[in-house]
Amino acid sequence: MKANELQINNFLQAPNVQFVIPVYQRNYDWKNAECHELLHDIIGVETEKRGTHFIGSIVFIHEGTYSTNEVKELVIIDGQQRLTTINILYVALYRFAKENDKTQDAERLYNMFLTNQYVQNESSKLKLKQTDSNSLAFKAIMVGTEREFDGFSNVIENYNFFRSSIKEDNFNLILQGLNRLIFVEISLERDKDDPQRIFESLNSTGLDLSQSDLIRNFILMDLQPKEQNRIFETVWSPIEENAKDLVKQSSLVSEFIRDYLTLRNKKIPNKNKVYFEFKSLYNNKKEEAYYQELENIKSLSAHYKKLANPSTVKEASIRKELEYINRLEINVAYPFLLQVFEDTENGLLDTAELIKILKLIQSYTWRRFIVGLPTSALNKIFMSLYAEVDSEEYYDSIAKALLKKKGSAKFPSNEDVKTALKDKDLYNTQPKNRNYLFELLENYNNREQVNTNNETITIEHIFPRNPAEQWSTDLSSEEFFLFKEKHLNTIGNLTLSGNNGALSNKSFLDKKEMNKEGNEQGYSFSHLWLNSYLKKIDNWNIEKFEERQIIIYDRFLKIWEYPTVIITENDDSEEQNIFDAESPRNKKLEYYIFENNKIEEDTVAQMYFGVVRALYEKNSQLLVSSPDVFKITRNSADFRSSQEVANGWFMESNIDSSSKFGALKRLLTLFEMEDELSVKYSLTTDTEVEPSRFEVRKRYWTKLLPLLENTTLFNNVSASKDHWISSGAGTAGLSYTLVITKMYVRIELTILTSSKDKNKLFFNKLLRNKEAIEKAFGQELEWEELPENKMSRIKIEKQGVNLFKKTDWLEMNEFIVTNLPQFEKAFSSFIKNLK
Repeated sequence: MKANELQINNFLQAPNVQFVIPVYQRNYDWKNAECHELLHDIIGVETEKRGTHFIGSIVFIHEGTYSTNEVKELVIIDGQQRLTTINILYVALYRFAKENDKTQDAERLYNMFLTNQYVQNESSKLKLKQTDSNSLAFKAIMVGTEREFDGFSNVIENYNFFRSSIKEDNFNLILQGLNRLIFVEISLERDKDDPQRIFESLNSTGLDLSQSDLIRNFILMDLQPKEQNRIFETVWSPIEENAKDLVKQSSLVSEFIRDYLTLRNKKIPNKNKVYFEFKSLYNNKKEEAYYQELENIKSLSAHYKKLANPSTVKEASIRKELEYINRLEINVAYPFLLQVFEDTENGLLDTAELIKILKLIQSYTWRRFIVGLPTSALNKIFMSLYAEVDSEEYYDSIAKALLKKKGSAKFPSNEDVKTALKDKDLYNTQPKNRNYLFELLENYNNREQVNTNNETITIEHIFPRNPAEQWSTDLSSEEFFLFKEKHLNTIGNLTLSGNNGALSNKSFLDKKEMNKEGNEQGYSFSHLWLNSYLKKIDNWNIEKFEERQIIIYDRFLKIWEYPTVIITENDDSEEQNIFDAESPRNKKLEYYIFENNKIEEDTVAQMYFGVVRALYEKNSQLLVSSPDVFKITRNSADFRSSQEVANGWFMESNIDSSSKFGALKRLLTLFEMEDELSVKYSLTTDTEVEPSRFEVRKRYWTKLLPLLENTTLFNNVSASKDHWISSGAGTAGLSYTLVITKMYVRIELTILTSSKDKNKLFFNKLLRNKEAIEKAFGQELEWEELPENKMSRIKIEKQGVNLFKKTDWLEMNEFIVTNLPQFEKAFSSFIKNLK
């Protein structure tokens, strides 16, 4: 690596050099604000005679990934924002000179700073070489066709800014100021320096790199040119297109990758550490599993597009529910929904069940809003919810998981909702919540949907906020007080009207019968459901208010349903806040969640030590300075059985589980972190309990895996609670899968890349060799293209065995152990030819 300080002009005017912006670089993001600041600095350094102005560093690989005989290509890995902007400024200066008869200046700018004058190859002509739509925009400003450019481009926007800023009286001033710009040139040698590590350590003076910029660079930077372009075009570019807010035209890639990591790790990464979390997963980028995971990320990004932009969803019924979820900003559910949509595409659930799940999520979150439960609890809930999915009972397993939540995570009951609706102020709330409530109440089972977002339809107080004097006569003083102070903004006193201004603060009868100039302003003439009850009554009092409240409550329960699934005794174990959990005596843990991190640990003791250490790292002074809450000292002899926390601080370890829980509760209260620790008890306790289906599956896989011989497929696969386990088949997107249910046992080749078309192509290529494959296997197979689903599969299945009958396990084992090695052998050579 070599570093030199030099003038930017000397760098730009070097002959036969091309500055290459590689595909892994982020988009050109500078806007007018940054350009204005740069131009101000350029003019200022000249007018104030400050000598020089430092603009940061430009880092490049001088043996470029692209090579030609005519030019020396410098691959820019840091500094492209400034370099591109200065080039745009030079174009604006060139165009100004050309349009104002400054022929000599125009030729000098064009030949010295913008083009390689004498090269023959047209692609090497421009000194700045970009690889995306920015290159088209840059060429447009060079030749003066920017007004014909289709779409938005920061290149053209910034050119227009510079061009409008250049005048006769500052043209030379800007040129002279550019001569005073200096930067640090950092030149790297390929195969000697580590561009990725250097890139990470740089502190750029431009816009901060986003997490997605860093991830893109990590994925693409050290690939060979051909592979770099292939991965960019087939994987990364689709991800960027999918993870975008189409309304704001802003990137959501960082947010998407964060949700992907949350789904994968059951841990919510810090927004500023998404890149490092991602990078830590893939130390070896040469493994087939890494490329398979990139395909998986690409596949999930297609579902993220639906979540972020519901308007792109073709099915109207799904689009409507996603629009509601989007409007309510239930973004915390995205990690969970990504996999639910992937499962839908793979045929694990149908559209009707998907819609039930989308409605369930709304019911859960909306009821919680009505009851007033904290939204902060939702992060942890949706972070690990997919782990509770049983694909054989998809909707029911999710509903059960949510119904089993306790404390601040609970699913509010009908009675909870009924109580809350009586007093909930639903007028002075966020417009998105208010509009959602009234839209669904009004349009439930309504064939002719009412657009409640129509600006002419507004919320009307039946008993007005500023009641006319007639209300004092129509109501008793007690009722008047109750309406004014307690019920004014509750749902029973609110309705919708297109004539709110006309109805105003008038008496109830006036509001009901108003028909000024035949315009039918009153409730009696309304076609809205919310006014149907008001048509039937002649006065408004507490009794009528309570009747209408019940009518709305009954409708509420039909819209935001409470799940009607049966929870058996074996379903009782669920994650609970430690303050709500039962005594840990004679219990084991399945896992605990602390600060959005899921830790699989089976003993209360290890959770106890882990949480105390985490609290020490968070605020050691608070922990060691509160002896009345928790005893921790530097003298191990102070304890019967000491355990080191950290840095020579010790705590007592010889206490029972209940005492450990008590200590943790006191500490969490001290740290004001009462909502940050949840536990999930295992059903395997000292008390004999019939195992759940999850435990039965895990026990079966635990017994089966050591029996597999003559194949290495599942050597590195662990027992799972799912009814299937998979092992890679050597080609990204293909895997060998074992499936066990209460009806059959199956061996299958699963074809599941991120592309449906590719899956069908692979399937049909294998199908052409059906005879040879089945001959090698020794019997016929079932070939399922599954044209409606993304996946395809080829399988052999044994019916009439039941996982939940332990007497069938021997027969199931024999089927798998006997057939799996020959199944793999029959396909292996044909799979290799698919690459």
